[in-house]
Amino acid sequence: MPGKLTEKEQKNKWLLPSLLLVLIAAVIFFGMKYFEKNLYTVMKVPEFALTDQNNKQLTNHDLLGKVYLVEFFFSKCPTICPVMNRNMMHIQHEIKNPEFQIVSISIDPENDTPENLKKHAKNIGADQYRWHFLTGNRDYIGRIADQFDIYVGDNEDESENLNHSGMIALVDKEGNIRCRFDKNNVPVLYYSGLNYEDPQGKVAKLTGKYHPDREALIEDIKKLLK
Repeated sequence: MPGKLTEKEQKNKWLLPSLLLVLIAAVIFFGMKYFEKNLYTVMKVPEFALTDQNNKQLTNHDLLGKVYLVEFFFSKCPTICPVMNRNMMHIQHEIKNPEFQIVSISIDPENDTPENLKKHAKNIGADQYRWHFLTGNRDYIGRIADQFDIYVGDNEDESENLNHSGMIALVDKEGNIRCRFDKNNVPVLYYSGLNYEDPQGKVAKLTGKYHPDREALIEDIKKLLK
C-alpha cells in the first residue's frame, strides 16, 4: 500500500499545474494585447526632409513620438484631393490628441510654395500645429513617393506628372508604417482617402457617402495612441 506523500512531494504535485496556469494566463494576456492592436508592420517610414507651410524644415525624425498620416496631393487638384482633404479634416476633428498629426506632401511644388500652402491650410481649416503641408524639389518628392510605394506620376511626363494615388500611410510613434488586416487576414498596407458608393469600399466615387477606410483609420490611430 503506497505511503502518504511527503510535504515536498505534495508541493511538487501542485507546482506544475500552477505554473501551467500562470503560463496560460500570460499567453492570454499578451495575446489580448496583440489582438487589441492587431496592426501589421509594413516597413520603416522612408527618410524625408521637406519645407512646411511655415517655411520650416520638417523631417521624419521630427515626427518620432507622434502617430501620423502621410498623403500625396496638390492644392489645385480638382478631383480627389478635395475629397481627401475633407476626410483628413474629419479625422483631425475626431482625434484632437496633440500626439496625432497629418503630413500632406505636394507633388506640385512649382505652385505649392510655403506661402500658397499656408493659404490652402487656412482655407480648409487645417490645424497649423498638427497638419503639415510640405513642399520641395519635385524629383526628390517623386523618389519619396516611390520609397513609400504610393503612386505619383512621372515628373518627366506632362500628362502624368500631377497624377497620384489616393492612398494614405499610417505611421506609429517609432516611425513604422502600420496597417490592419483585411477580412482574409491579409495586410491592407495603405488606407484609402477616397469616398465610395458602397459600404464595403469597392467602388470609388467623388460624391460617395461611404468612407470605410476613414473610419478604419480613426480606430487604428486610437490604438496606436494608447
